[in-house]
Amino acid sequence: MENNRRPETMARITTPELAASFIEEQLQAVRAQVGDKKVILALSGGVDSSVVAALLIKAIGKQLVCVHVNHGLMRKNESENVIEVFRNQLDANLVYIDATDRFLNLLSGVSDPEEKRKIIGKDFIEVFADEARKYDDALFLAQGTIYPDILESIEQAEGKKAVKSHHNVGGLPEDLKAKFELVEPLKLLFKDEVRTVGRALGLPSEMVDRQPFPGPGLGVRCLGAITRDRLDALREADAILREEFANCGLSKTVWQYFVVVPDIKSVGVKNDSRYEGWPAILRAVNSTDAMTATIEEIPYAVLHTITKRIITEVPGINRVLYDITPKPTGTIEWE
Repeated sequence: MENNRRPETMARITTPELAASFIEEQLQAVRAQVGDKKVILALSGGVDSSVVAALLIKAIGKQLVCVHVNHGLMRKNESENVIEVFRNQLDANLVYIDATDRFLNLLSGVSDPEEKRKIIGKDFIEVFADEARKYDDALFLAQGTIYPDILESIEQAEGKKAVKSHHNVGGLPEDLKAKFELVEPLKLLFKDEVRTVGRALGLPSEMVDRQPFPGPGLGVRCLGAITRDRLDALREADAILREEFANCGLSKTVWQYFVVVPDIKSVGVKNDSRYEGWPAILRAVNSTDAMTATIEEIPYAVLHTITKRIITEVPGINRVLYDITPKPTGTIEWE
């Protein structure tokens, strides 16, 4: 574990020039490590996995197999964007697996948030592992491990209270753990440095500057037992929020923003008739480390526009609320 500590002399990657130098070093290191063997990568479309993918495509081309699993809990058009950028623009060796029905069937009737997380995490690993076993000549597993992950693992190994274990490795089946050697080119970088490297690699800003998104996706924002109609409503409301934040510039200043749709209904009026609909709860916070968070003050005119669009454009939603609870006492996510 000691070898994974970041050297004190390592300069912070803050400029395109430093990013270019880092990229060149890693290209050589990856080629030396991998040789002519294949590398498997679970490509979520998040910042870390996307930057690793772009770097390895540059280093070894089609030797990299990117596996993108759509568990049906992605935000609107996210899987389509992954396909567009990596298969169509970067000519990646991309395997797309639409596992929507599999995941939603497993989650049917499950309301406990921890149970939902366990189901999503376990089944994601199973889907990815099934695909990875198809490649006998793949001896390497690439991961978007970054330095905060390493620090937390070091703390755990030294007996200190860790925030979380090294989440990228722990869940793999034993046969794959034994088979794969890890490729982790970003493991000494902080998140802001990863973004700088991503820009230098030419990734689009919407991917490099992507806000934090939980591994279980919309599964932790569709509160209670997930249904397809409520999940669709959540996805559409979230897309409207993100579009309006981009229109007014808030997407550049707010750290994380999203919509939550709980499994409750209230009475509303539509077309002069009474009907029951779900509330859409907006959340917009600023944070530097996710340990604490403050609330972003959204201009009333922006809130009005978002509300009007959601209640008129999204079937099933008849109210819009704004959660102004900081962390602490509230967590950033609801589940």
